[in-house]
Amino acid sequence: MERIVPIRTEFITLGQLLKLIDMVGSGSEVKILLGQGRFRVNGEFEDRRGRKLRPGDFVTLPNRDVVRIGDGASPG
Repeated sequence: MERIVPIRTEFITLGQLLKLIDMVGSGSEVKILLGQGRFRVNGEFEDRRGRKLRPGDFVTLPNRDVVRIGDGASPG
């Protein structure tokens, strides 16, 4: 399943994204989950919660669902 998460800023961190999609409740949970090495960003394994995600990036979750970062800027 693919889900699009729009952002209105230049980037969102991987840790912020995991909290936003309710995968974790706190920063300490993010650290533990990412330490398991089961997340991919744009196809590459990633374990840094501070990894910057920009529109067009995609994250593959451990259950193989994909979260794509979308551009949430409102038309001007």
